[in-house]
Amino acid sequence: MIIDSHCHLTYKPMSDSLNETIDRANRDGVKYMLTISTEDKSFDEIIKIVKEHRSVYGTYGIHPHEAKSHLNIKSDDIINKTNQNKKIIGIGETGLDFYYNHSKKKDQINLFEQHITAAQEKNLPLIVHTRSAEKETFEILNTYLKKKNYKILIHCFTGTKEFAFKLLDLGAYISASGVVTFKKSQDLANTFKDIPNNRILVETDAPYLAPVPLRGKSNEPSYIIHTVKFLSNLKKLSFNEFSSITTNNFFNLFGKLI
Repeated sequence: MIIDSHCHLTYKPMSDSLNETIDRANRDGVKYMLTISTEDKSFDEIIKIVKEHRSVYGTYGIHPHEAKSHLNIKSDDIINKTNQNKKIIGIGETGLDFYYNHSKKKDQINLFEQHITAAQEKNLPLIVHTRSAEKETFEILNTYLKKKNYKILIHCFTGTKEFAFKLLDLGAYISASGVVTFKKSQDLANTFKDIPNNRILVETDAPYLAPVPLRGKSNEPSYIIHTVKFLSNLKKLSFNEFSSITTNNFFNLFGKLI
């Protein structure tokens, strides 16, 4: 069994053939998928999908790119959204992206902190996006952790080994996407080789970042098998062994699925 811990089923082209996309994933051993919220207006569609598809769960959160359009979102708003359905099992994706800066840094930081507060109150995993903001991301996560414990998942990790191990010290789980399979990602592969097996999750981030040998195509959850194969070889484990490890890690973080 494999769990795609991060995909965007509300995005095209998957949304145009959702039943077929989910069926392909299920046939390839992807038993569960977590479809991720990035803006408020798409959340109703996420609720609809998780109600209609047994194998799909969801989150609520605002991507840092969208901070400028969600300046009034507070932790209570986030909590109220997660209360709408028991299959909403995470908060995010949230975080900091200073590479593109589609929203002002201060707006990204404020919204990130609202998500963290909600995660602390709800005891739901916080799904973190971080790019070109390692120092700030770590400082904020660490500051809030000192106030009250909460669960952290770093999605689509592409950072430095030093950053990875600082996050591990916070108790974070770290998710690998198809990026780890790219030829130019040798340093990233070496980092994942050293990350303890019991802290790794896998994801597609579909429709983005299709793994080798499908790089350049529109990604979908069924393609996660290539990332799992790459990582299992990296870790010198069988495909089934590594699949079981990442699945158990997902359950340890998110709890057993209903």
